[in-house]
Amino acid sequence: MTRGFWCRSQICSGSGSVWTEAPALTSVLAGLCVAAVLGHRSPPLGPMRNEDIDWTQLDSLEKYRSYTRYVRAAEEADQKDVWWKTYRKYREEENKEAVEPVNIGLPYQRPSRNTEVKERKMVMLENKKNPEMERDNRLRTFRILLDRVKAQWQQTNGPYHIKRLAEHYGVYKDLFPMAYFVPRVMLHATYGEDSSTAVHYGNHLTPSQAAQAPQIHFEAEENSLWTLLLTCPDEHLLDAEQEYLHWLVGNVPGNSVSSGEEICSYISPFPARGTGFHRYIYILFKQEGLVDFSADLRSCPGYSLKQRTFRTLDFYRKHQDLMTPAGLAFFQCQWDQSVSYTFHTRLNMREPVFEYDRPPVYHPPQKKYPHGQPLRYLDRYRDGAEKTYGIY
Repeated sequence: MTRGFWCRSQICSGSGSVWTEAPALTSVLAGLCVAAVLGHRSPPLGPMRNEDIDWTQLDSLEKYRSYTRYVRAAEEADQKDVWWKTYRKYREEENKEAVEPVNIGLPYQRPSRNTEVKERKMVMLENKKNPEMERDNRLRTFRILLDRVKAQWQQTNGPYHIKRLAEHYGVYKDLFPMAYFVPRVMLHATYGEDSSTAVHYGNHLTPSQAAQAPQIHFEAEENSLWTLLLTCPDEHLLDAEQEYLHWLVGNVPGNSVSSGEEICSYISPFPARGTGFHRYIYILFKQEGLVDFSADLRSCPGYSLKQRTFRTLDFYRKHQDLMTPAGLAFFQCQWDQSVSYTFHTRLNMREPVFEYDRPPVYHPPQKKYPHGQPLRYLDRYRDGAEKTYGIY
């Protein structure tokens, strides 16, 4: 013990005899020196913020005296060029390097601000001249129809809200990689007379509700041509990059889908059992003129999964010069009993079933005297699936 202490003291004093008498201690100190070098912090490349402040005399610093002055000083300091990079700058550089998605939708020219203000003032003047509206407003009995609110929403912020919902559900990412579109045309699809079977933007419907082709409605010019597409990017059984085509109608005159050219007949959703919710997406394309869909034509009724294998991106690339995506609606669907009928009767195949093999529940070794355990402790170690309960 004494010799060890003496060796340390000699090493600290720089004696050369110690290196021969304490080789193990030499290796330890060498490791400490390496750790010290690795942990050494290099000096900053320039002046640091608040370096000129004397921390010993904080009371002598100039006070801001108001929050406005503090915000102004902070903004001025933030605008100064510094040698270090903030997290925001790093993120901006990453965003510049990333490829921005391309807008493939219809062009939109927003009216000028002056036009919007003039229209708003005209509406306000008309409302002030209406005595009934003034009386209802004064008596707090004024009511606004929800249909008018919805119509106003569809003309202003509705397309951008739908775009955000589509981005949330990954519609653009799976159907149009590195591209997007703002749905300027409101697409309405209903699977029955009841409003609960309408297709919105991610609502849940059952395959039984969507067994038959829906009623489609959208606003269109008299001589315009459209293409309606229904696809599912989550349903393919063999290739995750492919889709199954459920309905395709082209060269639709106006908003009369029944008068269009049915390229692929309608088939109800068939999400496989055990695969959760699938997305079924309606896309409305506006055509520049007549399109030849002879290469995309499927045999009727087309109950073959090989024929219904489809990819929206390839279809759009083929006809992108003559059509532009304009409308969007989608719903979610999961397995029910009607899917078994679709596989067995229409598709004429065995129904695929995906099940999760759960591992057995782990229980620690049983204790003979389980102190502090619940009253149902022994149920873990009984034979058989049925559990018995009681006080033991």
